[in-house]
Amino acid sequence: MTDALWNWDELLKVVPFAVADRTPSRAITGFSIDTRSLQPGDVFVALKDQRDGHEFVTNAFKAGAAAAIVDAEYQRRPGDGALIRCKSSLHALEAIGIAARSRLSAKTRVIAVTGSAGKTTTKEMLRACLSAVAPGKVHASEKSFNNHWGVPLTLANMPRDVQYGVLEIGMNHAGEIKPLSEMVRPHAAIITTVEAVHLEHFGSVEEIADAKAEIFQGLVQGGSAIIKRDNPHFDRLRVRAEAHGARVVSFGLSDTADVYAETLNLLGDGSDITARVGNKKVSYRLAMPGRHIAENSLAVVAALAAVGADLDSALGALATLAPPAGRGLRTRLSVPGGEVLLIDESYNASPASMRAALETLSSVARDKFPRRIVVLGDMLELGRDASILHKGLKEAVTGSGADLFFACGPHMKGLYDALPIVMKGDYAEAASGLQAPLITALRAGDVVMLKASNGTKLGPLVEAVKKHFSGASRSHEIGQ
Repeated sequence: MTDALWNWDELLKVVPFAVADRTPSRAITGFSIDTRSLQPGDVFVALKDQRDGHEFVTNAFKAGAAAAIVDAEYQRRPGDGALIRCKSSLHALEAIGIAARSRLSAKTRVIAVTGSAGKTTTKEMLRACLSAVAPGKVHASEKSFNNHWGVPLTLANMPRDVQYGVLEIGMNHAGEIKPLSEMVRPHAAIITTVEAVHLEHFGSVEEIADAKAEIFQGLVQGGSAIIKRDNPHFDRLRVRAEAHGARVVSFGLSDTADVYAETLNLLGDGSDITARVGNKKVSYRLAMPGRHIAENSLAVVAALAAVGADLDSALGALATLAPPAGRGLRTRLSVPGGEVLLIDESYNASPASMRAALETLSSVARDKFPRRIVVLGDMLELGRDASILHKGLKEAVTGSGADLFFACGPHMKGLYDALPIVMKGDYAEAASGLQAPLITALRAGDVVMLKASNGTKLGPLVEAVKKHFSGASRSHEIGQ
C-alpha cells in the first residue's frame, strides 16, 4: 500500500481561501494536472493553461483521483468526488509547493538547474548520481517540468523524507526564474551556460544572463552558485551570485575553474574523465557522448561536492546513464542488411546546441556507420536574426562530415539552399513532409541525427522512423 503523501487537513491549511466540498475516500498519494497520466490517489489540479483543466475534472475522478482542486465557481458534475474550492488553482498549487519545500528535513539538500542548454540532461545526471548514494530518497523534476506550473507541481509531489531534491527551472522572459527559485530555495544552483536563445524576448545575450542569474535569488544563505568558467558571461553571473551571498564555484574544461577536467578522453559512445575538485581527484566514465555533455558533467561534480555527496559512489552511475528522449538518445534500428543508428535530438535547439550536436555526430566512427545524415528543423524564438543564425550553421554542418542533409521549417530553408547540391536530401515546410523521403533514403550503415526546437514537431518524425523499422525486433535504445 502506498503511503499518503499529504492528508486532507494539511491541504486545507496550506491552500489560500480553501473551502472543502466533501472529503476524499482514498489516500492522497500525489498531484497531477493531466488526466492522461494521472494515477489513482492523485489530486487533480484544474489549471487554466492551453486548455481549461476544469473541463477534465470528472474524467480525473473516473481515472481514480482522490480529489480535485478547482476554482470557486466550478459547478459540480455527476461523478465528481471531493473538491477543494479556491480563488485560483494555480495559486493553490504554488502554495502546496512552498509548503512541501518547508516541511523537508534540515538535512535535506536541494539543487536547482537552469541554463540556455543542457538543463534536463544535467538534472538527469544529478538524479542518477544522487540515487546511487541515497536509493529511493531522491526526488527530481519529471521530463522538463520547469515552468510556472512544473516547478510547484514537482515540489508538491516531493515526499517529506527525501534526502535530495533536484529541480529544473526554465524561462522565456525576464522575471520568471526569481519566483520559482524562491519556491525551491536550493542549496546549490547551477547555470549550465548562457547562449543566444529566446532572443525574441530579449534585447541581448547579456539580458539573458541577467535573467538566468535570478536563480541565485532563491539560494539558501551561504548556498553555492555553480557557474561555467569559460562562458563569456562568467564575471557578470559571479557578481550577481555574490550579491546574494552565494559561494561561487566555477566549472569547466580548463584549470582556471574550481572544478575542471584534468584529463578528458572524448569517445564515440561517451567520455572518460578525470576531474579535479579542490585537492581531490575523481575519475569516471560518462556514457553520453559529446564535449558539451562532458562539460556539464563537471557541473554535476561541483553540485555533488557542494551538497556533501560521496563523489566516488555517486559518479559511477554515469557509466550507464542514457540521454533523455529527444536530447541525444541513441537507438539502433534494424534495416535490411544491417543497422541504422538514430540520434534523437528533437526536443530543443539553439545555435550553440546545434553546433555541439553536430560536433558530437562527427565523432561517430565511420567504420561502423560510414554515412552521416543530418535532419534539422527550425530553431524558435531567435527574433529578427533568426534567418542569419540558421544560415550560420553551414560550417558546422559541413564540418560534421554530413553526407546528406534534410531540412524543414521556413528559417532552415536558407541553410538548405546554401549547402552543396550533392548534400541535399530533401526540404519540406513541415517536419511531416520529410517522413517519406527520409525513410526511403535510410540504409544499413547510416547514422541519422534529427534536431530542432520542440515546436517544429520533429519528435513525431523520429517516432515515425522508429515505427517504420519496428518490425525488426532487434531495434533497441542504447544504454537502456
